[in-house]
Amino acid sequence: MFRLKTLWVVGTRPHLWEGYKYAACRSCSSKAGSQSGRNYTTQAAAEPFLSGTSSIYVEEMYKSWEKDPNTVHKSWDIYFRQVSQGAAPGTAYVRPPSLAATSMSAPSMTQPAMTSTQLTRKEPITDKIIEDHLSVQTIIRSYQLRGHHSADLDPIGINVPSMDGLLGKSVQKFGHCHLTEEEDLQRVFQLPDTTYIGGDSHSLPLGEIITRLKNIYCNHIGVEFMFINNREQTDWIKRKFETPGVMKFDKEEKRLILARLIRSQRFEEFLARKWSSEKRFGLEGGEVMIPSMKCIIDSSSTLGVESFIIGMPHRGRLNVLANVCRKPLEKIFCQFDSKLEAADEGSGDVKYHLGMSVERLNRVTNKQIKIAVVANPSHLEAVDPVVQGKCRAEQFYRGDTEGKKVMSLLLHGDAAFSGQGVVYETFHLSDLPAYTTHGTVHIVVNNQIGFTTDPRSSRSSPYCTDVARVVNAPIFHVNADDPEAVMYVSKVAAEWRATWGKDVVIDLVSYRRNGHNEIDEPMFTQPLMYKQIAKTPTVLAQYAEKLMNEGIVTQQEYEEEVSKYDQICEEAFNLAKKEKAVSNAEWLDSPWDGFFDSRQAMELPKTGIKEEVLRHISEVFSTPPPGDFVIHGGLKRILKGRMQMVNERVADWALAEALAFGSLLKEGVHVRLSGQDVERGTFSHRHHVLHHQQQDGVTHNCLNHLYKGQAPYTVENSSLSEYGVLGFELGYSLTNPNALVLWEAQFGDFANTTQCIIDQFISSGQAKWVRQNGIVLLLPHGYEGMGPEHSSARLERFLQMSNDDADHFPVQKNTEKESDDFEIQQLHEINWFVCNLTTPANIFHALRRQIALPFRKPLVIMTPKSLLRHPLARSSFDEMVEGTAFKRMIPEDGVCTNDPNNVKKLIFTTGKVYYDLIKEREKIDRDGTIAISRIEQISPFPFDLVKEEMLKYPNAKVAWVQEEHKNMGAWTYVEPRVRTVFKKISETNNEYENWLHKKCEYIGRNPEASAAAGNKQRHQFEFSQFMSHAMKEI
Repeated sequence: MFRLKTLWVVGTRPHLWEGYKYAACRSCSSKAGSQSGRNYTTQAAAEPFLSGTSSIYVEEMYKSWEKDPNTVHKSWDIYFRQVSQGAAPGTAYVRPPSLAATSMSAPSMTQPAMTSTQLTRKEPITDKIIEDHLSVQTIIRSYQLRGHHSADLDPIGINVPSMDGLLGKSVQKFGHCHLTEEEDLQRVFQLPDTTYIGGDSHSLPLGEIITRLKNIYCNHIGVEFMFINNREQTDWIKRKFETPGVMKFDKEEKRLILARLIRSQRFEEFLARKWSSEKRFGLEGGEVMIPSMKCIIDSSSTLGVESFIIGMPHRGRLNVLANVCRKPLEKIFCQFDSKLEAADEGSGDVKYHLGMSVERLNRVTNKQIKIAVVANPSHLEAVDPVVQGKCRAEQFYRGDTEGKKVMSLLLHGDAAFSGQGVVYETFHLSDLPAYTTHGTVHIVVNNQIGFTTDPRSSRSSPYCTDVARVVNAPIFHVNADDPEAVMYVSKVAAEWRATWGKDVVIDLVSYRRNGHNEIDEPMFTQPLMYKQIAKTPTVLAQYAEKLMNEGIVTQQEYEEEVSKYDQICEEAFNLAKKEKAVSNAEWLDSPWDGFFDSRQAMELPKTGIKEEVLRHISEVFSTPPPGDFVIHGGLKRILKGRMQMVNERVADWALAEALAFGSLLKEGVHVRLSGQDVERGTFSHRHHVLHHQQQDGVTHNCLNHLYKGQAPYTVENSSLSEYGVLGFELGYSLTNPNALVLWEAQFGDFANTTQCIIDQFISSGQAKWVRQNGIVLLLPHGYEGMGPEHSSARLERFLQMSNDDADHFPVQKNTEKESDDFEIQQLHEINWFVCNLTTPANIFHALRRQIALPFRKPLVIMTPKSLLRHPLARSSFDEMVEGTAFKRMIPEDGVCTNDPNNVKKLIFTTGKVYYDLIKEREKIDRDGTIAISRIEQISPFPFDLVKEEMLKYPNAKVAWVQEEHKNMGAWTYVEPRVRTVFKKISETNNEYENWLHKKCEYIGRNPEASAAAGNKQRHQFEFSQFMSHAMKEI
């Protein structure tokens, strides 16, 4: 693949010469004057580039020179001046001064003596000279483009590249480049401006050119970067790797690398000795990752970064916590004692999933830095977007608009990096305005194997890192058994991010000395690999021997450093034995300093606001942009309709949502809403961002212009990603508890593509990691004949993950009565809130409650579609003014309340179907015999309110009505809890003893595998069937 023919015989493809005119003009030294078979009989023939089709090229150059001499190279300028002044053919060309005496700047690179076949001043440039110089440029470009394929990257020597078929081992391999003789190695060629291998020298012998290129591109570093379509960036990388002498380390730097390697390896060895049968997912084989991370942190700290957000898999996590974050070793060792119980809340997680946050002094830069390692599940790469969101949020709150103060560092495994789609989703967020973190440094710990799967079965691409090419991220492949090469690429990676604000990848080609975990047997599936690994000395042993041979350290100094760290581990081990309990809070990755101290833990807040605030926000939200901003005609009608609602003191869903956002912004609470099409809203109801109809890119967001000094409002359409974007917003919400962060699905049905984030982070994050968060999920849900993929947000799944006990009716301690703080107690103990709202007032209060509560829980809302414009789905301002609050359940308030004993059926329902039920009830005139109550907050279940409503209608049969199928929706969650209410009533009221056996009737669609019918007629038939059933009194 390296033998790229970029040379063309004159007269066959002359048009291609145009792209090489600049390089060809610089070609000026060769031995072509003595070439056999090139004896010129006339002076004119001595300038063959003036003959044949190449004369067209020269003529174009001449025309360009006539217009402006500066548009051509100086050599052409001189040539044309000489010709214009009457110089004879063959004498017009003036050769530049010889550079033969120039010496190399790098003492390690020797330059062979130049041959005596240099051109004299009067010797002409020939086709051969031009072709040979272009051949040299081709060679240089081939190394830059493909050299990484031939680099010595594998520390265990299994994947050894062959030069054959790539670059060639001798000059004969360049026969197609017109350099066919062994003596060509001694010929001196002027270097093009596309390389920096010469240093201060502008020409080198061919042999030296090839030697330097091999040392740079085919040694222990493989630089993959020529796919980047930015000349400045590729030149920057070339300078970093090609400049002679750049990869040098002084004595102290080498000693520091050794010390860090000692800590990295001896930590793993200590754990292996003490807990030989414990899973810990150690770093053996990739120990150089720790010095690499520390080098990146050191370099970035030097460049001004103050905070580092780290995401990583389980392999090597304990080592990172110990040697990068400096977590007290005794705290880590305590996690190996299964007898120690947590002294605080939470069920905890395995030790190699835990995160932490620390502020410490960087001893290299003498600067304070903050490091947060984000907790993660075993779902590889799932933490990537979470880290990016957390990083972006911290940048936002610091005002770090260019990412100079806060950065993210992501660690990956090779199989996961190429196999997990969320990696691609996360990369594609990297340059989006509302999601960029201005560059992430990625380290791939390339074990050259997955669990038991080798690369031949795990990926289709040549490298595991090829996914990074889609965003023009340079990729530095490096042999992990060469610590100095690793440190250099780590330093360059940090500088790349600081310079360009772009992602960069370090492919740390290493191996896994053990199996997938410490008790796994890898020889079952990779016998040859592990035989080779067994014979391979550790990177520490290799590097220590190297430094001893160089006289940098002595054997005694090395042994003393090892003994010193071993003693530190032993002392920490003894301290760990004295621990009586562990604290989950010590592993918190996102601490909220002072947040919980300043709040009344069990006080239920009111969320209403003054009417003057309601009116002001509503009026601004309903007013067209000022000035000559031209909006769409349809928007004029929408704004006019909104203003009419304001005058009538009512709000629909969109207005109530804006009132919640606007009032929080007024109070200094940052609001961020993202997702697909959220600026307008999937159903064209929101319109928070108005677009100028005559000027591209000119927009207006009125919610950012409500009050002077208000908090900023961010609303941004996301990429077509659920997994990556929800993970990002979750990370964003972790940083600051006093911010409302919302993610809206285009349709709730699509939320299942981000189920990993929902299951492993949002629903269980507090239990596993003591990590609260207040993220809001807006999931459009409702059966309206749109088919199985546009009807259901899978309400049942969210309810199934709620941690409240269906058989337990919460009561005050030592009594059988509900306590005064029943509601707040429920909210405090549940893992999240799941709602299916029917009124704009309740969405207003639900969103404001997220900030007003003294703690943080995720909020999942089944948002409406048709109700967005339903004439009955409106709320008066009276339901949102001061003194009002969220309604967990909205009881029947119609005719039934006049004579409760006459009610034959009490229906509990939730969501949009409520409006269908009251319409049907009115149509058949059963307003007095069928009561319908709406459960707005399904989880935690409003036991107290349901009990109160049942007792209000003692003669009524109880039914649950839902539009979802029986095996879906809320039925399986509600039914056992209704039974618990029956039981509670029978135990506390003698007159209702028989309620112990009372049942709740199910009314809805029959069980189905598909979420909804695809056929409109069948949808209507199912609807009419259960609606008819619901209206039967008995």
